[in-house]
Amino acid sequence: MDALSTANAEFCLDVFKQLSSSNVGENIFFSPLSLFYALSMILLGTRGQSAEQMEKVLHYEHFSKYLKPEMKDSRECSRAGRMHSEFGVLLSQINQPNSNYTLSIANRLYGTKAITFHQQYLRCSEKLYQAKLQAVDFELSTEETRKTINAWVESKTNGKVTNLFGKGTIDPSSVMVLVSAIYFKGQWQNKFQERKTVKAPFHMSVGKSVMVKMMYQTGRFKLANIKKPQMQVLELPYSNNNLNMIILLPHGMANVKQIERQLNVRTLQEWTNSSNMVESEVEVCIPRFKLEMKYELNSLLKSLGMKNIFNVAAADFSGMSPDKGLYLSKVIHKSYVDVTEEGTEAAAATGESVAVKRLLIPVQFMADQPFLFIIRDLFGHILFAGKFASP
Repeated sequence: MDALSTANAEFCLDVFKQLSSSNVGENIFFSPLSLFYALSMILLGTRGQSAEQMEKVLHYEHFSKYLKPEMKDSRECSRAGRMHSEFGVLLSQINQPNSNYTLSIANRLYGTKAITFHQQYLRCSEKLYQAKLQAVDFELSTEETRKTINAWVESKTNGKVTNLFGKGTIDPSSVMVLVSAIYFKGQWQNKFQERKTVKAPFHMSVGKSVMVKMMYQTGRFKLANIKKPQMQVLELPYSNNNLNMIILLPHGMANVKQIERQLNVRTLQEWTNSSNMVESEVEVCIPRFKLEMKYELNSLLKSLGMKNIFNVAAADFSGMSPDKGLYLSKVIHKSYVDVTEEGTEAAAATGESVAVKRLLIPVQFMADQPFLFIIRDLFGHILFAGKFASP
């Protein structure tokens, strides 16, 4: 894993565990890459303790070799410009048109017209993050601003993420709002046949189940059998084999909480290592599911250590504006995923791939109880992470 994928994975699992602890027994779905990207754009304009807190939460220690400006652009754009540039390269690769999948990331900052922003910051956020800052009037045109932001997000997610900010959620006293949008639609390399989809019970907890549409197919997939905690790890590739969904399914007497307790970057790498993922004939049964989740992340980010940027007295955005009193009013993240026989459609996104030995005995992978899943690319960048626990 490179520095960016490692930091992204660390941040992903930090956020996942916070969401899981405050949403016990509920579904979870978010895009760590979209959030990481959007917060890095904010970091570009922070200084002092505000920047130090953000770097720690985003695990920027993995970028130590990038933290020295090496190019003319980076000297202008950031003391951490080289790293921000590397991030820009990744995003331009992700956003490339592809006949097999659609994946796009878009971010935007909305700032009050009452504050002046450094032209250098505006140039750099657009150059490195393809993100513009839009000046709006939160105070006098609160409702109009809310509708403008919602329309932009909807346009960037193919209409799937709607009404990001509900009525009354944008305050006239807001000074800066961060919006991130990510959209993904991909087809499975091996599609499930709709005629084989049947209704079957999904066991949410002991003695509590609900009927769901269960998709079925038999094919060659990479599968790992992990002993501690007892689980199966399945890799479902998308059609171009650059993106995959990894499903972590409890097995035997284990449950999803045991997997969560032991889940970290090291164990995730270990569980999905090519020495564990053996290509074999697998009977795959997974539910069709659609998740639409919205999180206001101010308190979560504060609990991880990102405190100053939300505090008008402590926030240091001197790299963004010469004006005092600038702080981050809200971070709202909304994501959408639809997993069907054809593939996955998500306003969040994708995969990984490894080759190995052949097992002759067919194995059954029956996802009829709560499981974790991630969608990542071949380099280990986690685009989406979630838990399906309650149909």
